[in-house]
Amino acid sequence: MTTSTGLLDADLVETPASEEKDTAGAARIVGVGTATTEHSYTQRELLDIFKITDPRVRSVFLNSAIERRFLTVPPRDAEGTCLPETQGELLAKHRRLALEMGAKAVHACLDNSGIELSDIDYLCCVTTTGFLTPGLSARLIRHMGILPDTSRVDIVGMGCNAGLNALNATAAWAVANPGKVAVILCAEACSAAYVIDSTMRTAVVNSLFGDGAAAIALISDGPDTAYAPSGVASFPGSPRVLRFASQLIPDAIDAMRYDWDDQQGKFSFYLDPEVPYVVGANAEQVIDRLLTGAGLRRSDIRQWLVHSGGKKVIDAVRVNLGLTRHHVRHTTGVLRDFGNLSSGSFLFSYERLLKEGVVEAGDYGVLMTMGPGSTIETALVQW
Repeated sequence: MTTSTGLLDADLVETPASEEKDTAGAARIVGVGTATTEHSYTQRELLDIFKITDPRVRSVFLNSAIERRFLTVPPRDAEGTCLPETQGELLAKHRRLALEMGAKAVHACLDNSGIELSDIDYLCCVTTTGFLTPGLSARLIRHMGILPDTSRVDIVGMGCNAGLNALNATAAWAVANPGKVAVILCAEACSAAYVIDSTMRTAVVNSLFGDGAAAIALISDGPDTAYAPSGVASFPGSPRVLRFASQLIPDAIDAMRYDWDDQQGKFSFYLDPEVPYVVGANAEQVIDRLLTGAGLRRSDIRQWLVHSGGKKVIDAVRVNLGLTRHHVRHTTGVLRDFGNLSSGSFLFSYERLLKEGVVEAGDYGVLMTMGPGSTIETALVQW
């Protein structure tokens, strides 16, 4: 695979520098909530459940920097062997788990922010682990009893980076509709995207991903916030979303992909072994462009929330950006306790950062996700 360290300016999507000088009207993240499926397993337990004996595959599982993951494993026969699941059964699993986890995450987010279910004006649902028509947003509105006139959008198939793509679009909606509540839900039932066989291709994927959902609520602190559910002023310490930068790496467009496996008769995810190095080689440019437009340097950033893509990916980003292990403590902690949760991983880290209680007013933070394309998405926030 060819790596790319250069990028044309046309490939970078940025907010003009002038916009973050005046942050009036910026969207704020005013609540966060997370959820998982019911059962978690250690990597060794999963090796036993999947009856994996190949030393090479076992090594992939046991050297992943992951201790536990939440998964919904396939039904097993009397001998304990996992039964094969058809693509139809996997889609049904995705629908069930996404709704269950999604509802829990949204409720947790609303509880965290003090917002009522009836206050939601806009719902953006993100998922890559299954396809639904009507989409998850419509099903979640019916499932939870959200008002049926709620505006909605579904972001499907963009992968691990999609949470920041959703934040970009939803923050813009919030600014255009000051005082109204927008909710983003990332619901990834990775158990519904597994192919279980003895190949190294599937071993890398099966050793990494877990089930999880995360939701955040946004409100713009524009001039019309008087009609917000409780007023933005009642959300102290909520960070403003200032700007975004996005980088596509065209030479690596097939490095992470979800395609059809004729032999298995279902979709299968593929990760190129060179992905960590490609992401690492391109991370510095997009981060520096994000910050330069705001008149900042990397040393000005107090909080870093990087996608828990895997041990090698995290290490590559950390080294290339000159970050310490402390900077990515929540990224590695989420990977250890949950695995890669795809689009919602960085929000699990965000929740942990807030619970840690170390953020101070004025702190700048960088959110960073990586995924198929290959792409790097970034956002700058300030508390």
